[in-house]
Amino acid sequence: MKVLIAVTHLLGTGHLSRALTLARAFIAAGHRVQAVSGGFPAPQLNTDGIDLLQLPPLRSDGVDFTRLLTENSTLADEAYFARRQTAICAALRNLQPDVLITELYPFGRRSLRKEFLALLETARTLPLRPVILSSIRDILAPPSKPEKAEKADAVIAKHFDAVLVHSDPAATRLNASWPVSDLLAAKLRYTGYVAPTAAGPHPDQAGAGEVLVSAGGGSVGTPLYRCALEAAKLMPGTPWRLLVGGSDANVRIADFSKARSPALLEPARQDFRQMLSHAAASVSMCGYNTALDILQAGTPAVFVPFDAGNETEQGLRAASLAPLKGIEILETALLSPESLCAAVKTAMQASPRLAGGFRFDGAVRSVEIAAELAGGR
Repeated sequence: MKVLIAVTHLLGTGHLSRALTLARAFIAAGHRVQAVSGGFPAPQLNTDGIDLLQLPPLRSDGVDFTRLLTENSTLADEAYFARRQTAICAALRNLQPDVLITELYPFGRRSLRKEFLALLETARTLPLRPVILSSIRDILAPPSKPEKAEKADAVIAKHFDAVLVHSDPAATRLNASWPVSDLLAAKLRYTGYVAPTAAGPHPDQAGAGEVLVSAGGGSVGTPLYRCALEAAKLMPGTPWRLLVGGSDANVRIADFSKARSPALLEPARQDFRQMLSHAAASVSMCGYNTALDILQAGTPAVFVPFDAGNETEQGLRAASLAPLKGIEILETALLSPESLCAAVKTAMQASPRLAGGFRFDGAVRSVEIAAELAGGR
């Protein structure tokens, strides 16, 4: 099969990371894949072997997803959006895919609805209409108004063959965060969590005995990093390492270095998942990919869910993981160097946690579902 995956990450890089994991699963099964990314480049993510088309990039203005900024940090205008729309529709016509996957849309990315609708309408004009799937994580940002869910249902009814929910239904079902109508329920396909194969130990045991602090590829983790720099001063017997993501990581590291903390500062690393196997604890927000990395590794963890701008997704996910051993939840309103140290110590003292019981084969299962729906094209 030929597969096109359309994804735009606007704040962190989790959406792109998950889309790349899906792409690798399709490639491993012998399919041809093109991933079209509309967010900013994320050099810390592994794109080896993936045909990745970069659109003129966009990012949100902080947590304001209605204001989309260009690579020059200017507000995107109609001409900029038109360039993106032309490029993504051309990619669809050139590839003539058997399967088209839109990441998050129509459950999110409403500010890009014209672009996605143009893509979907173009798909209907191809000589052979592709199977069209929506790819969503376990927890969505709940709609602020019922009309938003109703509009998403209307788009699903008109264009989509199925919705891939990348969750283990034994842990989290979509109706925990999104109203599931009868129409939508009939389209849902639970895949299990989409995660790369468990990383296993690091060949050099990097990260051994350390508190690893990470906050994805966006800038929203700055308060957490600054707090961790001070917390490291309160735990002199335990080394702390801050892994700073984003294209401006070196600039941010230089700024953070002014705190004169004993914590080690360095850019985000591709071997982070392996480092988790040896870490004394992890401190992070509670994005989808980070949460799965920690569950797979069994690392003691402190989650500080991102909640700016009335965001609830990470808080809902953290609440679902809170009963597990060695996991502590710290709300941002309560975040301080002292409370962070206390939470880290509590997590480290807990009995070991095993990853058993969760399904992490969501990428493989997604390929199987797509192939079934495509009917062996």
